[in-house]
Amino acid sequence: MTKTSMEPISTSGPTFDQISAAIKAWLGANNDFLCHFLAQEENWLLINRDLNGRVRLVLPDHIQDSTERGHWDELAAKLMGQLGPHGHPDNTAILFETDLEHARHGASCYPMNGFTNAWMADRLATEANWTHITPETKGATRVVFFSIKGGVGRSTALAATAWHLAQAGKRVLVLDLDLESPGLSSALLPPERQPMYGITDWLVEDLVDNSDAVFDSMIAMSPLSHDGEIHVAPAHGAAHGEYLAKLGRVWMPKLLAGGTREGWTVRLSRMLDKLETRIRPDIVLIDSRSGIDEIASACITELGANLILLFALEGEQTWNGYRMLFEQWLRAGVAQQIRERLQVVGATVPELDRIEYLSGLREHAYEVFVDTLYDELAPVKLGRRLDGSWKVGELSEGWSFDEADDNAPHAPWAVHWHRSFAGLRSLQGRLAVIDAQELQSIFNPLLEGVHNIIPTEKLS
Repeated sequence: MTKTSMEPISTSGPTFDQISAAIKAWLGANNDFLCHFLAQEENWLLINRDLNGRVRLVLPDHIQDSTERGHWDELAAKLMGQLGPHGHPDNTAILFETDLEHARHGASCYPMNGFTNAWMADRLATEANWTHITPETKGATRVVFFSIKGGVGRSTALAATAWHLAQAGKRVLVLDLDLESPGLSSALLPPERQPMYGITDWLVEDLVDNSDAVFDSMIAMSPLSHDGEIHVAPAHGAAHGEYLAKLGRVWMPKLLAGGTREGWTVRLSRMLDKLETRIRPDIVLIDSRSGIDEIASACITELGANLILLFALEGEQTWNGYRMLFEQWLRAGVAQQIRERLQVVGATVPELDRIEYLSGLREHAYEVFVDTLYDELAPVKLGRRLDGSWKVGELSEGWSFDEADDNAPHAPWAVHWHRSFAGLRSLQGRLAVIDAQELQSIFNPLLEGVHNIIPTEKLS
């Protein structure tokens, strides 16, 4: 019989996407033994997936010479047999460590559902860690502007938001963390106001303990400041220098005394803390790089953001991207730590058929949220308080929303496309002459939403 192009091609074993299912099946088949083993305080299990996608077990060191060792060898051999090329040979299928934290160090870890003290550790080639959610900051409000795809008007919306907040008398700190495609600073600073250095300079100099040499010259105040102030930390300075060479080093961990390493996301957080100490802003607006990479991971999960704006165009690419991200949080058991900070923004809503467009955007956003982040219960009408927290109805025992709820995170804050912002050579020049009424006609839901996230004591 001749094979057709529609017939599956045989393989020698399961693929990467089938690893998790094989592990869950193995856990289920050995549930009684594992529950008894893990119920003992000194015991734990780490299922380690290495950089090549191969899996092995890591167990406490005292198991190595115990009477249980033989049974563990048998269990490991069964799992490795199910994993095929994604397993390790029998004689290397188990590692022994004295300390769980040491065994988990440097990995993206999440608990195995249904088991106490059982963890999955994923070793990644990059430091992007979407499953480590830093608690919300208690200092200045931090708002991240993020999109799955570029070209959605995210940076323009951020600049307009900074303008609006400054009009209201707020002190605003803006960070251009779209390091691989910088440009936000030109939207808020004319050429003569550009600072000498930028964020890339600080991150590179910090590697050799020389960040103080650039810190005082990496921030500039925008002439759009009005009654408040807009302080801008650009991706690079007025003279960008060897920018590509610097960009290739910003992700580097810093070697500390004693041989320990400080990851680049920790260094980034330290830089932001230092900027906030200097500027003392009411709010920090962070322009994240689009896509699912290290910068986006740091901005969304590592900087303690209070509000994460998910810019969205109506289309399959947008919702497939957000679904992948939400599913990762769901699998890792961290969805509850971040979902209340999310808000969809309808980007560049077209002039024609706006109601129909926003209706489709809401519908597809709801489908993704209800499949991943919302709890499975009858939705109730909730709303966001002025301090940014969500009001929960008395009858609610979970976190869910009706599709038609305008206060839900899936209900898009509309940003309307406007010809006056299309193809601009100088956004800074456009903002210099725009009036508040015109800006609100384009960005009003976004402007109000961000303004309301600032705690009440900072609004007085």
